[in-house]
Amino acid sequence: MTKQIKKILIANRSEIALRVIKTCQEMGIKTVTLYTSKESDLPHAKAGDESFNFGQGSLADTYLNQEKIIELALKSNACAIHPGYGFLSENALFCKKVKAAGLIFIGPSEESMQLMGSKKNSKQKMQEIGVPVVPGYHGEIQEADYLLKEAKKIGFPVLIKASAGGGGKGMRVVHQESEFNESLASAKREAKNAFGDEVMLIEKYIMQPRHIEVQVLSDSHGHHLHLFERECSIQRRHQKIIEETPSPALTENKRKEMTDSAINITKNINYLGAGTVEFIFDENDNFYFLEMNTRLQVEHPVTEMVVGIDLVKQQILVAQGEALSLSQEQIKQTGHAIEVRIYAEDPDNSFMPSTDRILYIGQTAKEQSRLDCGYKDGNMVSTDFDPMLAKLSCWGDDRNQAINEVLNELDHLPFLGLITNRDYLKRILKTNKFVDGELSTNFVNDYKDQLAPQELNERQVAVAIATMMFADFTPELNFNKQGQNKTAWDRLIQFRNV
Repeated sequence: MTKQIKKILIANRSEIALRVIKTCQEMGIKTVTLYTSKESDLPHAKAGDESFNFGQGSLADTYLNQEKIIELALKSNACAIHPGYGFLSENALFCKKVKAAGLIFIGPSEESMQLMGSKKNSKQKMQEIGVPVVPGYHGEIQEADYLLKEAKKIGFPVLIKASAGGGGKGMRVVHQESEFNESLASAKREAKNAFGDEVMLIEKYIMQPRHIEVQVLSDSHGHHLHLFERECSIQRRHQKIIEETPSPALTENKRKEMTDSAINITKNINYLGAGTVEFIFDENDNFYFLEMNTRLQVEHPVTEMVVGIDLVKQQILVAQGEALSLSQEQIKQTGHAIEVRIYAEDPDNSFMPSTDRILYIGQTAKEQSRLDCGYKDGNMVSTDFDPMLAKLSCWGDDRNQAINEVLNELDHLPFLGLITNRDYLKRILKTNKFVDGELSTNFVNDYKDQLAPQELNERQVAVAIATMMFADFTPELNFNKQGQNKTAWDRLIQFRNV
C-alpha cells in the first residue's frame, strides 16, 4: 500500500536540511524547516516552503525536542518527517512516536534501529547470521574485574567501547593491563554522559585498520540492494575527514564478499530505507562488522556521484511504500569520487574551534564538483553546533584525477573570515601515502609531522604581504555593520585615496 508524501518536515539543520529540500523540490514535495533564534540568517531557516523558529534554548529544547518537532509537523500539516543525520535520526523512540502521531518516519523501523543501535546486540546478531565480527566480549557482566579478565583472554591491545552511541565517545584503546581500569572508568563516564548508558564492549584492537562501509537500500517489498562501498579511513578522533569511493584497497572478489555480507544483514533484520554497514578491514584483507548506521550518511554524495542515484529520493519513495525500481545488476560504479569535510577549526592550533563571520566562501569551478554548504557569505559561525561548514565532493575518471579535482576546488573555496581545516586537507591529499592509497584510521596520527604546516621562507612572506597590499578584495570592507554583503559600487570607497 502506497501513500503519496506531499509535505515533509525536516527535523534537522544546515547543509543536510538544504540537501533534503533540493530533492523535495524536484519531486514537487513541500517542505517545512526548523531553526533557532541564532540561526535566523542561515540558508536553511528560510529555504523551506514554511519554517518555524524554535526560539532560544539548548538542544534538548530544540533539535532534540521530540514532542515539539512532532507538534510542529502536525501543525504544519506535514505528513512525514525526515530526520537527516545526527540529532534524532537514529532514535528508535522518536521513530515510534512519529508513527504513533499518524506521521511517516522517513527511515527504518524502530525495531531495526533499536537492534543496530546497540553494539552489543548487533554483534550478537551478526554472529547468529554468520557475518564476521572482531574477536571480543559482548556480554552482560560489566564488573571491572570480569572485563579485565576478558581483555586478558582476548590479548592486548584491546579496544574498550560503549555499546550505545558512536562518534568516538566512550571509546579507549588500551595497550597494556596496567592502563585498563583507568581507561574503563573514563570510557564509562563519557558514555554515561553522552548516551545515558555505560555498557561496554571489549574487542581486539586491530593495529592498522581501514574503515570501509557499504551503502544499502531496502524497500518493504523484500528488495535489498547495495550501492557499493566507501573508504572512510582518514579520521581524527574517530570522526571522518575524507571519504571516497571506490576503496583503493578492495579487489573485485573482496568487494563482493563485503557487499554480500551487507545484504545478508539487511535481509535478516528486515531493513527498510537507506543505511550503511560499516566494516573494519585489516592488513591481512580480513573484514569484520563494526556497526550499522540506520540513516543517511554525511558522506552519501560520493556514492551518488559514482552510481547516479539520488539517495534522498529513494528514501522518500521507499517511505511512501513504493518498490525499488532498480535491480542490483543495473547499479554500476563509474569513475571515482572523493569528499572532504571543511570544518571551522584550526588544525595548527590543537584543532581549536574557529568562530567569526564568513566574508567569502567561494564557488566550485567545475560542474562535476559539488559543495554541500549550510552557510552563505556574511553568516556568523558559532560553537553552538557541529563545526562542519561544508562538504566538498569531486568526481574524476580515476582516483588520481579525483584527488587533483579536490585540490583544485579547495583553492576556489577560501572561506575568508575564519580559520578552517582547508590547508590541512590539502596536506593530507598531497602525501605520498594518501596518493598511493595506503590508508588506515591511524593515518593522521602516524603522519602528523608531515601534516604540520611548513614554515614560510622570506620570499614567500614577502609575496604574501604584497598580495595582501595589492589585492582588490578587502574583506573588512565587503560587509556593512549588519553583515550584509556590499555591492561593487559600495566597495569603490576604497579607491578614494588612490
